[in-house]
Amino acid sequence: MPEFSVAPYKELTFDADGDVHAGQLAALRGLRVRDLIVFAHGWNNDRSMATKFYDRFFAPFGEFAPARTTGYAGILWPAMRFTDEPIPDFDPARAVDPVLSSRLEQATQQALRAVFPDRTEVVDELARLLDEHAADMAAIEQFGELVAELVEGHGRQGAGLDTEDEVGEPQLLSTPALPMCNVFAGALEETGAFGDRQSFGIGLDRLWNGGKELLRQATYYAMKRRAGTVGQLGLGPALGELAEHNPDLRIHLIGHSFGARLVSFALKGLPKSVTNVKSVTLLQGAFSHYAFAPKLPHQAGGGALRGQERRIDGPLVCCHSSHDSALKVFYPLASRLAGDSASLLPDDAKWGALGFDGIQAVEGVKRLTLAQALGGGLPKDGCVNVDASATVRRGGPPSGAHSDILHRELARVVLAAGRIKD
Repeated sequence: MPEFSVAPYKELTFDADGDVHAGQLAALRGLRVRDLIVFAHGWNNDRSMATKFYDRFFAPFGEFAPARTTGYAGILWPAMRFTDEPIPDFDPARAVDPVLSSRLEQATQQALRAVFPDRTEVVDELARLLDEHAADMAAIEQFGELVAELVEGHGRQGAGLDTEDEVGEPQLLSTPALPMCNVFAGALEETGAFGDRQSFGIGLDRLWNGGKELLRQATYYAMKRRAGTVGQLGLGPALGELAEHNPDLRIHLIGHSFGARLVSFALKGLPKSVTNVKSVTLLQGAFSHYAFAPKLPHQAGGGALRGQERRIDGPLVCCHSSHDSALKVFYPLASRLAGDSASLLPDDAKWGALGFDGIQAVEGVKRLTLAQALGGGLPKDGCVNVDASATVRRGGPPSGAHSDILHRELARVVLAAGRIKD
């Protein structure tokens, strides 16, 4: 590995079932530090991109955190990267003015084969259909069936649920493809994904553009559930091992996007005796804003993570931004289509993501601006929503500011939440 921005830095690699690379865990146990800061990447990352993200995000910590007593770890888990989805800090020109296509780039095809290694023929057929743009309704329905086949087996059990009311067969995978493609085409138009330079198309061309978005969202549906599995069955027990070998270690968790879901579900996987997690910071978390709710406001039941904030010996900090188009437009839409609503287009707060509007329906949640949080306003424990919209605002369609997290201010939030001082 090239020289990293901070040291000591280690990585923990998990497979889709949450099994950890044993040698890496042993190396992490060998660190003799007081504070260990652990970051889990999100949905649109491969291994190389994740490591670059960690390097850039951790860079300011060298200035603010005590070098001799602070260690760093990056979580690597098998997520999915669509290479046409712009990331502001790594492709700034494309992020501002993206060039999207309904066809699958070769790099995205390779990523799909790697993430779904037993479905390579399905990936090839999906790519062929998107490339041909057949003027045939039957071809679009075939495409939808293949999308469902691709992610089959990534169900709704255990760590797959955000709230207890998620029931039934996901509409996203069981409804005929034509209405799904039409809905996602409309969502792309809403975000301005194709701008003025490129025609979005009409008729079947428009539906094929929506078809690629259906594939993207179905894939992320699978990755969302995978993140919960890796957190609960993988990272949680691994943190327990670290605590057992070093009971004085102070652990601080950071998660971006689905990585926020991963570190949150790690709290469910912690051994009951572990009290070493001193802070959790969620950056643009891509899961339900009711996940921590003891009671759902719209019907019976609660969030899958209700009460888990009490596993933290410190605060649960949720940074959110109104400029996050992925969570403002696509997350609630895909959640409705994966849920039990009979309607495809209601403006229903039931489906919101906490990375867009913060943790909801939890008593005593403190609400701060980013400036207030950095000015000493973070509580010592409990849930706190930090509106980072003033800083987290860059990025073009379709995802907006979803990946705009490489800011010194957010690094300082992590340090403040964990009471990590030089």
